[in-house]
Amino acid sequence: MLPAMIRAIYPPSCMGCGAPAEREHALCGPCWRDTPFIVGLVCDACGAPLPGTGEGTEGLMCDDCLQVARPWDRGRAALVYRDTARRFVLRLKHGDRTELARPLAAWMAAAARPLIGTAPVILVPVPLHRGRLFSRLYNQSALLAKEMARSLHQAALVDGLVRTRRTPSLGGLSRDDRFRTLQNAFAVPPRRAARIEGQDILLVDDVMTSGATLAACTEALHAAGAARVCVVTLARATKGD
Repeated sequence: MLPAMIRAIYPPSCMGCGAPAEREHALCGPCWRDTPFIVGLVCDACGAPLPGTGEGTEGLMCDDCLQVARPWDRGRAALVYRDTARRFVLRLKHGDRTELARPLAAWMAAAARPLIGTAPVILVPVPLHRGRLFSRLYNQSALLAKEMARSLHQAALVDGLVRTRRTPSLGGLSRDDRFRTLQNAFAVPPRRAARIEGQDILLVDDVMTSGATLAACTEALHAAGAARVCVVTLARATKGD
């Protein structure tokens, strides 16, 4: 009775624009059309969309991943980082819209399922430096990792990685400068080393641009003995976006 009364007073609204929607955490028709979901052929290393048709993607690579060695095994992304996808990322990251984590993580979980085999995986988010976490109050990647773990029936280890030093914003830096800036900026804390060693890890972040952050985190996980590392992001920045 109470849920029905609440729905009557506060009917479901589109999570993109606030217009009436069929259910909670759904999109209206125009926002659905404006949301750049990644479907079809994708890069097996980062999840970027590729031209062509078909279903088999294992081993296919985008131009960026052909030019830059990726230390992780495979990767996926749910959205292209533009239009509605960019607005979702910014609302979650800077707009205190933490309620978006659950529906956005459901899209990420759907994208990540091809990366998960029969062995269990541990979802580990890209961490914030403690100073940035103090000012922001939450880590959006940790929220996504916890919700994804719930959807995928896997474990999440939200403190499986830490930032060893605070790094400057990567905006405006070249690809090479991004990689240099983040070198050795992450580590597995000693208290979590036993949870990482020998395990398959699914590394979670909100956006992939150059891949420098994911690469540095992957190297830290491998240094701690992770058996296999795959990556999944909410959005993948592509050329021209």
